[in-house]
Amino acid sequence: MKTLNVNLPGRAYDILIEPGFLARAGELCRSALPRASRLFVVTDSTVGPLYLNRIIPSLEAAGFETAVCEIPAGEASKCVEQLSRLWECMMDFGLTRTDAVVALGGGVVGDLAGFAAATILRGVDFVQIPTTLLAQVDSSVGGKVAIDLNHGKNLAGAFWQPRLVLMDPAVLGTLDDKTFADGMAEVIKYGCIKDAAFLSWLEQHPSRQEIMADIEHVLYTCCDIKRAVVVEDERDTGARMVLNFGHTLGHAYELAGHYQTWTHGQAVAAGMVKAAELGVTLGVTPAGLPERIGVLLGCFGLPVAIPCTHADYAAAIGLDKKGAGDSISVILLEEPGKAVAHPMPKAALLEELK
Repeated sequence: MKTLNVNLPGRAYDILIEPGFLARAGELCRSALPRASRLFVVTDSTVGPLYLNRIIPSLEAAGFETAVCEIPAGEASKCVEQLSRLWECMMDFGLTRTDAVVALGGGVVGDLAGFAAATILRGVDFVQIPTTLLAQVDSSVGGKVAIDLNHGKNLAGAFWQPRLVLMDPAVLGTLDDKTFADGMAEVIKYGCIKDAAFLSWLEQHPSRQEIMADIEHVLYTCCDIKRAVVVEDERDTGARMVLNFGHTLGHAYELAGHYQTWTHGQAVAAGMVKAAELGVTLGVTPAGLPERIGVLLGCFGLPVAIPCTHADYAAAIGLDKKGAGDSISVILLEEPGKAVAHPMPKAALLEELK
């Protein structure tokens, strides 16, 4: 078993990584939640049929009373209507402040269930059991929980750290190649921003089969990078901004596709290449690095460019949470493994993007 501790003041928690953890979910949750008697499990219509029959018996054997709420799979479920539904179901179940929520699924389930946990009864504990590569290496760690609004993604949310994160790499075998590739965009991001040696390692293992052969190393490395950044800057006001490399422009690509044409991972992939090209133009990023990143992304079938209008860029930049007034901090690469926040006027960024 690989263990990482996210040592935040007053709310430290462990990230546990080991194949077969689903069958041990009950004992691990009991250790992390000694006061809880009820667990409210949130999953989706894809993950539930695959894994509930393993999770629920394990939780009940550990003495928990359980209830399950299944949401439709997909980004559209990260909405006010589903959040309200979770709140009401939690109250119907008799959830109390000493009980907890379990998020069993990918990023949508984790974000939605986490926000429900953060807000019901002014906050109850929750456990992340991520089942996609993207959720395991990124969204399940760090305590950002949110829902989408009509104006854009993740605009209503909170910082609410989980009590425990359980990762079972064995579940990744059920992912289709497109969903696996989504996660690889975030994996590659970590090498770009914080670990040049890891980026080189990924270039030497450019296939799903090679990644899965050493998946625990991949998960541990990515989560360790994110853990260190989150401990330094939990509220995303400084150092944590580098985790958004590729995301500012990626959000524009998601918007351009009306959040249906391009997945988050695909958008981030193209966003990283565009940000690297922007860095070259601005004299921050070494020439050749955008092409290097693009080649690695291409090994996993990820796009290196996505068509986008000036209006979509403007809308995404206007909503970006790294912005303040008329300025924005764009995450650029000074070298492989070293990202920096580069402040510039929003108007200047939009001009460069033309």
